[in-house]
Amino acid sequence: MPQTFNTEASELAVKPMLDLMQASIFATQQSMQGGLQAWGMVGEYMTDVAQRTVLFWDVMRQRSEQYYEQKAQAVPHVLSFESELVLDARTFDKPVNYGLVRVIPPAGTLIDPLKRPFVVVDPRAGHGPGIGGFKADSELGVAMRAGHPCYFVGFSPAPMPGQTIEDIMYAEARFLEKVIELHPDADGKPCVIGNCQAGWAVMLVAAIRPELFGPIIVAGAPLSYWAGVEGENPMRYTGGLSGGSWVAALASDLGNGKFDGGYLVENFEKLNPANTLWTKSYNLWAKVDTEAPRYLEFEKWWGAHVNLNAEEIQWIVDQLFVGNRLATAEIVTQRGDRVDLRNVRSPIVCFCSKGDNITPPQQALGWIPDLYATDDDISACGQTIVYAVHESVGHLGIFVSGGIAKKEHQEFASNIDLIDVLPPGLYEAVMTPRTGKEANQDLIVGDWIVRFERRTLDDVRAIVQPDPENERRFAAVKRISEINLALYRSLLQPFVRASINEQTAEWLHKLNAAELPFSLFSSKNPLMPQLADLAEQIRTQRSKASPDNPLVKFQALLSDSIIGTLDNYRDLRDARQERLFMSIYSSPVLQALVGLSPEDDVPRRRPGDEPERLAFIEKRIADIKAGIAKGGLREAAIRSLVYIGMAGTGVDERAFNVLTAIRAEHDGMTLEQFKDTLREQFFCLSLAPEEALASLPKMLPADKAARAKALDIIRKCIHAAGEATGARAERLAEIEQIFNVGAQATTEPATDAPARAPRALRKAG
Repeated sequence: MPQTFNTEASELAVKPMLDLMQASIFATQQSMQGGLQAWGMVGEYMTDVAQRTVLFWDVMRQRSEQYYEQKAQAVPHVLSFESELVLDARTFDKPVNYGLVRVIPPAGTLIDPLKRPFVVVDPRAGHGPGIGGFKADSELGVAMRAGHPCYFVGFSPAPMPGQTIEDIMYAEARFLEKVIELHPDADGKPCVIGNCQAGWAVMLVAAIRPELFGPIIVAGAPLSYWAGVEGENPMRYTGGLSGGSWVAALASDLGNGKFDGGYLVENFEKLNPANTLWTKSYNLWAKVDTEAPRYLEFEKWWGAHVNLNAEEIQWIVDQLFVGNRLATAEIVTQRGDRVDLRNVRSPIVCFCSKGDNITPPQQALGWIPDLYATDDDISACGQTIVYAVHESVGHLGIFVSGGIAKKEHQEFASNIDLIDVLPPGLYEAVMTPRTGKEANQDLIVGDWIVRFERRTLDDVRAIVQPDPENERRFAAVKRISEINLALYRSLLQPFVRASINEQTAEWLHKLNAAELPFSLFSSKNPLMPQLADLAEQIRTQRSKASPDNPLVKFQALLSDSIIGTLDNYRDLRDARQERLFMSIYSSPVLQALVGLSPEDDVPRRRPGDEPERLAFIEKRIADIKAGIAKGGLREAAIRSLVYIGMAGTGVDERAFNVLTAIRAEHDGMTLEQFKDTLREQFFCLSLAPEEALASLPKMLPADKAARAKALDIIRKCIHAAGEATGARAERLAEIEQIFNVGAQATTEPATDAPARAPRALRKAG
């Protein structure tokens, strides 16, 4: 966008605001001359208000200058770490505006080249890149402090001509290939973090190239787009109330083939009118002496709008937000790759929050019951899914909050290898504060103790609250959207495109509510130089009102009243929108008109028992059962640990840290080999528990010292989090007995082992 300012046109458009600024400047000049000081507390307060107002306008000026400085950069970002370019996807055969950079660790930060690399992928949802590493306490920061090499995937403001979401998918796959190539000796594949929009983008890549990924962390990422709770998640109704994705097509046509990222920002802002229209600005104005640096730091990213191609936004809306095709394996790329999340072989960590009104927990976790009917289905696919639900943090806080970085992201980074080797199944990450009284303090990393506790699909359903009627409503929205998009393309799109050129698109961009304030407060505004000089003068002669001044207290009460009024307006608006949505899309007549039959229990496709998948699972089961008795002392010890662990509620980080230290000191097994062996033993115990335990004595050597050493390792791991009790203690005693008779069992199998196994299994449930 040309950095010009049409003075005459702008003054006509914003004359009231300019008049207010001039009045504030005049009042401030008067107060600095002492004219208001004689009025006592009223004069003190008015002087403070006038000065704060000018300082507030000056921060707005600084924000505009910062904005245009960012836009002038070739690849603007807010990373606080130095970096070096590794791959520029603008040079690929199918060019896209993405790049891979290596993050250079700060001085004094030691990186272990043998640790798996971390790759943070930033969201392209209307804003510029860098939010995953814009301060020391960030995803990149905590990963580097844990010793991991780090990489960052960002993008430039303008998309390449013709680039598509699928082009980006294949480019990001090439990035991961390069990272793996650069770290051939790393103990594990890269851990990939996807924030918000980047979360579903990462999952798309992982579904078609699962071999490139270590653990995947998706933070605040919507994966099930129809999910939500009535009365709480109004954003999901937007598509239905606007008639579907034709609005995205119109906006792209008005942008001459580009979708303005400012529209996405507006959608976010509308969710909380109190913050948008009042709180954010009021907090800056009320605390302008101290709040400006934090405000400008955030606005550097929040105001850096980037565009998408028309093809990109249309794909996103049609395939995901309205179509909801990700969790049903309906997306097939033009190359013929089916995006089936069941193909992902790496652990998936879903981090979400109850305080997030953009990606509530229902949309972050709803894909799990969408994709799987039973808990056994998760294990059959060999998937490990971990979720963590924060109680209160908002959407942006999930990946920008320093407190979140120092707790959740630090614990994920510190325990990423444990996450990688968890047996298939569903877990919740439970974090408890460290008190200093826990057993084996030296095995705890950080200020929190993390446990990965077993959960079931019923636990997730209790959060997601799936509703067949809700499915039918959104299925109707999907079909209405397809009809309206076809009508728009046939009847209106030719006329819109004929009336738009690059110049008209540029002016529409300038008038966007998310863009106009930057022009208003830019240095081209004739008032800004005078304002900057006065603000500098005020800072040298600042006169603050006393906190005890009654008018200061009244100011706070008035602000609270305004916030309450705007919150009430929001609640009323959201309730009306929900009622309107329900009244339209709950109609049996409308549903019938778009082809939804009342007899259909499930109005959309569910990933089911395709013949090729059933054949794969049957062959896998046969292979596992055939190898139950194979292996030696190492496999027997791991099978024993899994057997005992299956009796408890979860896995404690301390047990894994003991095992890691022993493995590093005495065993040449890589993490990937350990993971494969552990999973094999888990499947053996899951599919044929009696045979798996009966085979243990056959796997043990005659060497009593070797058996005793292995048993000692088992005990250390089991007791790392404290003394074993209940079913775990019973199973440990059972394993101790098996290991003690191992010498005889190598020639004569223990006939009582099968009887012991089911008894212990029954006791543990």
